[in-house]
Amino acid sequence: MTAPRAAELDYRPSYLAAGLTALGVLVLYLATLAPSTAMWDTSEYITAAYTLGLPHPPGNPFFVLIGRVAALVPFGASVALRINVLAAVASAVAAGMWFLITERVLVSWFPLRWTRITVAALSAVIGSTAFTVWNQSVVNEKVYTVSLVGLAICAWLTVLWCDEPDGRRADRILVLVAYLCGLGYANHMAGMLAGPAVAVAVLIRRPRTILRWKLLLAIAGAIMLGGSPFLTQPIRAAHNPPINEGEPTACRTGFKWDCTLSSGTYDAFMYNFNRGQYGKPDLTQRQAPIEGQVGMWWWYFRWQWLRDGNDEMRGLQTGLAVVFLLLGLLGGWVHWQRDRRSFWFFGPLMFVLTLLLIVYLNFKYGASQSPELTDVNREVRDRDYFYLWSFSAWSVWAALGLAWVWETVAQLAQSESTTLGKQTLVVPTRRGWLMAAPVLLVALIPFVGNLKWAPRAGETDTRDFAHDLLNSIEPYGVLVTVGDNDTFPLWYAQDVEGIRKDVVVANTSLLNTDWYTRQIIRRPVYAYDEAAGPAVYRGRAWAKPARSPIAMTLDDADKVPLAMELPQPQIFKKGDLVATIDARNLQHGFLERADIFVLRMIQDAFPERPIYFARTSAGYGESLGLGPYLLTQGLARKLLPSMISASKDTLQVPGQGFLDVQRTKALWTDVFRGQQAIIRKGHWVDRPSVGIPYLYVSTGLILAEGLSNSAENRAVVKSVLDTTRRLALVTRLGDIGPAEAPPPVVPLQRDTSAATKVPVKKGK
Repeated sequence: MTAPRAAELDYRPSYLAAGLTALGVLVLYLATLAPSTAMWDTSEYITAAYTLGLPHPPGNPFFVLIGRVAALVPFGASVALRINVLAAVASAVAAGMWFLITERVLVSWFPLRWTRITVAALSAVIGSTAFTVWNQSVVNEKVYTVSLVGLAICAWLTVLWCDEPDGRRADRILVLVAYLCGLGYANHMAGMLAGPAVAVAVLIRRPRTILRWKLLLAIAGAIMLGGSPFLTQPIRAAHNPPINEGEPTACRTGFKWDCTLSSGTYDAFMYNFNRGQYGKPDLTQRQAPIEGQVGMWWWYFRWQWLRDGNDEMRGLQTGLAVVFLLLGLLGGWVHWQRDRRSFWFFGPLMFVLTLLLIVYLNFKYGASQSPELTDVNREVRDRDYFYLWSFSAWSVWAALGLAWVWETVAQLAQSESTTLGKQTLVVPTRRGWLMAAPVLLVALIPFVGNLKWAPRAGETDTRDFAHDLLNSIEPYGVLVTVGDNDTFPLWYAQDVEGIRKDVVVANTSLLNTDWYTRQIIRRPVYAYDEAAGPAVYRGRAWAKPARSPIAMTLDDADKVPLAMELPQPQIFKKGDLVATIDARNLQHGFLERADIFVLRMIQDAFPERPIYFARTSAGYGESLGLGPYLLTQGLARKLLPSMISASKDTLQVPGQGFLDVQRTKALWTDVFRGQQAIIRKGHWVDRPSVGIPYLYVSTGLILAEGLSNSAENRAVVKSVLDTTRRLALVTRLGDIGPAEAPPPVVPLQRDTSAATKVPVKKGK
């Protein structure tokens, strides 16, 4: 066999093979695609896309626009599924880009095209089945897969530019990359991740480019044009969509063209654009030691090859992570040795996606990272999705490292001498390549290791939880929630699927902002659809309220302070309801803006509107002195106008307060869907959100306790306990014992931070 000379190297990209590989990845994603929404920010972004709303700052306008298009495509059983397909397509295209880059690096190394295509395909397999990539590609949690495809396309275009950095085609590529970076920034700030690496490649491959001012102006213009979707935000915000986070417009009463030109709109837009609501510290103020932040990346890197939720698998998980880390480092070295031109871009890109990204993100310790550390500040959830770009791109170097191993083993198996110019080389024969092919099975490790944990096919638990929580609320009720997981799914259920739109959701984290209170005040009063509601609410006349539960003007609401000191306990009265508010019981030792508005809703709307507290609120009602007036009904606690006393159907459960036995029984047996959805799912790998299944487990336990004193309920008690036991087992909350007799009502292995994300979001 004679290897081709350098001048004869075939640099033609295998676009057909890359396309077929991407199609194969897409088929995998579609086969494991979520049919509905999921926890955390999934519901927020699906709802924002469907309603052309504004998700949390900076609002991600490009995603909202393309998500809206995806939502309108006439296929699939639900809006959520259509937008999930968008995530799958984006990641599959990204896999095709990594294929092309891997193949390009191999051109001068593997003269046989079939060997290059094989390794390139393995690169796509490794990257697409890494846990975070796979798991994020089968449900549209946020905007990260769209960012990924933009990054991957920019990477491929820059590799092409590195091959031929001169001429009009090269200039057009740079302008196109600049436009894609700007467009990517309008999707998420990660859209600029390719920028520093492109700059390094330009400085090394063709430094005189920086002296060409016309080209630089074109690049700057392309970036600005790409970011133009941000201009839609003040216009859309003035229309007051259902989700209008940040409300980057000075127009508060309706749509007016002049409001988009006011200084107030500019200030509101820039505050939203710069994410001022969150008040994140400067990079010089590290939220965790740098070794802890690097440790977070490593913690999540370990997940990519075996995302097993069981602690006993941690040793194997670490071993596999070491293998893929070494393969990637070996691949980086081989890349440097074999193709210096493309390395000047891809090497800096990997630096940006790992070390530089770690420093920039400046996270606290991860929610599940280093569980032995008990006295450190932690993120409220695992942030592995912020490193999705790193784990996906790592596949290129991991595949190159695997190619080196394959070639080495093939040479040992059978080789022959050939000449390249004046050099005599020892290369594998075709038989040698085939004999060594079993080493390539390493690329299938993430597929096998994540096959149980990454797919989301058939998962409806989040949608069903939202259905159950909303239907725990009587018609026209106000539901007070505390965080993301007990709020965003409700937004999705109401504004996308039209479930119980009559319920007003009031999130305490967001009530600390001015835009959210304005959103509640403006919100229309939706009629209760009795035919679509639970049977338990039928046959009664439910009076439709005439106004918002907050009886304030927008300007008056804006004047409510962020905090109010309570130098001594205060008495709150509404009719026969008398609550003592003591600063010592409040989360921060003072009355927050959110607390003031919750009390204001009780003052303005109660008891004409039922007031409920989601049971995910972990004692929030008690902190306001309302504990003696709260009655558990399903997944929420209803505020009663007078102090509760025990009766036949109102049971006081130690440590749980009062339970409405018959209402909760009717909801559990005839309305709730979430228990079976979680059992069908078969696991709950995300521990920071385990408070959701725990809510069902605790409900089942207290319901069984409430029903156990009656012989006629024996069969119901057994059914409830059987379901509860299965829930506890599949979600690793503990074994509550046999179903024959109710166990004592005690907390299981509960993570107190698990119910929801509870940020204190600052107002303007």
